Amino acid sequence: MSFFRRPDYTSEATQFIEQLKADKPTLEAEQRAGRALLWDKNLNRADQADYLDGKVPQQGYVYGTAAHPNSQ
Repeated sequence: MSFFRRPDYTSEATQFIEQLKADKPTLEAEQRAGRALLWDKNLNRADQADYLDGKVPQQGYVYGTAAHPNSQ
């Protein structure tokens, strides 16, 4: 071991997370289940294509002076 080696440092946040995981070993599995519930979804390619076909192109300058298509 080197004479100049400093002791290992762990931040308070890292210590907190390690302690939380030690106290609740099912935490990571619960996080994965929550992510699967909200984010990990299978996409319907046909619906996605319909959505993309229905998009209206935006003007270069959103607050432009061009009349709105529905106005008189």
